[in-house]
Amino acid sequence: MAEGGAVRADRAAVGGTGFWAPGAQILWRYRENGGARFHIARPVTVVRDDADLLAVWLAPGTECVRPVLADGTPVHVEPLETRYTKPRTVQYDRWFGTGVLKLARPGEPWSVWLFWEPGWLFKNWYVNLEAPLTRWSGGVDSEDHFLDISVHPDRSWHWRDEDEFAQAQWDGLMGADSAERVREAGRCAVEVIGAWGPPFSDGWQHWRPDPSWAVPSLPEDWERTPAHVST
Repeated sequence: MAEGGAVRADRAAVGGTGFWAPGAQILWRYRENGGARFHIARPVTVVRDDADLLAVWLAPGTECVRPVLADGTPVHVEPLETRYTKPRTVQYDRWFGTGVLKLARPGEPWSVWLFWEPGWLFKNWYVNLEAPLTRWSGGVDSEDHFLDISVHPDRSWHWRDEDEFAQAQWDGLMGADSAERVREAGRCAVEVIGAWGPPFSDGWQHWRPDPSWAVPSLPEDWERTPAHVST
């Protein structure tokens, strides 16, 4: 784990807006489903933050926290029938491959992630259905809702992880009412895709990170609120 655990969360002071300035380093975290602990933590760099959008960059090589089974088995390797019932812990790892640009609108029950192949060849958008982001002094928190949507450069799309969504309901991690709200959020996202609204129409696939940005560090107390921040 990164020694000292410094994640910079410099707030833009202009007008007392409370928005982060471009280049600020924050944490993007997810709570475990059906629990209160955090099991995913990713230090990211703020690209844009205002009343309409939070955009952050997850750089290649970033040290992150991810869930694994108690014996160290990666979650995606475990058969679906026992994936959500076996005991879990967390593991420190690094984000390998190309980076990810994450876009989230205030109050919206999903975020949109952009992926590239090596050489900045745009791959796809990924709609991650999740609880609306909750902001705190050093970052944002959410809870993943299992069901996702993949959107391709030709504007075609398809559902992702429908089997995990169904299994989570079977295992009691999501009730019927909650599941219906997730489906409705998915239908709303599909309407935005069909109309080719923001952020798909905003040209973010042409964005590139500032080469001067350093890779953020993972704070030692990443699971606390607030976690340690350094200015």
